[in-house]
Amino acid sequence: MVPSSPILGTMLHAIGGVSASSCYVPYQKTKDWSWGTFWLVQAMFAWILMPLIIGFITVNDFFTILQNAPSRAIWGAFILGAVYGFGSMSFGVAIRYIGYSLTYTLAIGISAVVGTVLPLLLFGGLTEYFTGPGGLTVFTGMLVSLVGVAGCGWAGFRREKELAAGSSGSGRSTMSVGLILTIIAGILSGVFNISLEYGQPIADMAAAKGSGHFQGNAKLIVSTAGCWVVNVTWFLVLGIKQKTLREFTKKSGIAANRMLRNLVWSALAGTMWFFQFFFYGLGHVSMGRFQFASWVLHMSMLIFFSYIIGVVMKEWTNIRKATYFLLIVSLLILVTSFVIIAYGSMA
Repeated sequence: MVPSSPILGTMLHAIGGVSASSCYVPYQKTKDWSWGTFWLVQAMFAWILMPLIIGFITVNDFFTILQNAPSRAIWGAFILGAVYGFGSMSFGVAIRYIGYSLTYTLAIGISAVVGTVLPLLLFGGLTEYFTGPGGLTVFTGMLVSLVGVAGCGWAGFRREKELAAGSSGSGRSTMSVGLILTIIAGILSGVFNISLEYGQPIADMAAAKGSGHFQGNAKLIVSTAGCWVVNVTWFLVLGIKQKTLREFTKKSGIAANRMLRNLVWSALAGTMWFFQFFFYGLGHVSMGRFQFASWVLHMSMLIFFSYIIGVVMKEWTNIRKATYFLLIVSLLILVTSFVIIAYGSMA
């Protein structure tokens, strides 16, 4: 039995949030590569290489556990991970249309609700969790979190409207496409938490082998493998159609040192994506009987830090003071929700 520590769990979710909110920043450093080429490399590191390497290092009898895991857990986690794969693609493209801040707010906000409520409905325990000691406080914190998410979303919409007013062109159509992709990404991203829940028997096997807080690394590779299969199939076909796969070769005319830097930046992006769920797994175990709150806590952390990243990347320049003030207040509400959830989890 792994001892719970909600404060530690909250801190671990925060670290995961930092990693997740900045994992696409390295794309800005890649030059002469298409989005698909970057995505193929980051996907390999995010969903195959890093889960395998870290799983092997941290989980006792890692491959034996995967070999002997129940088929229902394997296939359930894999298929739902594949469903999430479509969401991850939509998310990545949406960022290019409407920016980091708004994409993260809407997609992750939707994901926080879907990923928290659906597992409780599917696997049971919705009433029991919220009526036990500290349950009402945690529920209040989750509601406060959603208020903060809504405020950030409102600020994001105001920002887009103000920026569009100062420019000409197809801003409205770009915004519409970005919003549609973001909604799809949000719904399907919530499915990833359900995928992890389906894989819980695999984590339980790792716990029985003495993996402790690292038990979640045993099931993660199954969910991410499903995501990877969908992504690599899509982008390989797209790369063949658009003839961008040559960007991996000398025939592209890209200098060798530039190619190496692109590989490093893309690998870093994938590694950072993986570490969001590495720390999610650690934080999830640490939350004890309030593990159900992990998803909304983790997603709220992600939104909070994505806005910090957006400010650093100067996405919030040339906007009205009232909009910026709304953003600051919303971020403070999110911080308050973190404190409430952590406090309630200690009951």
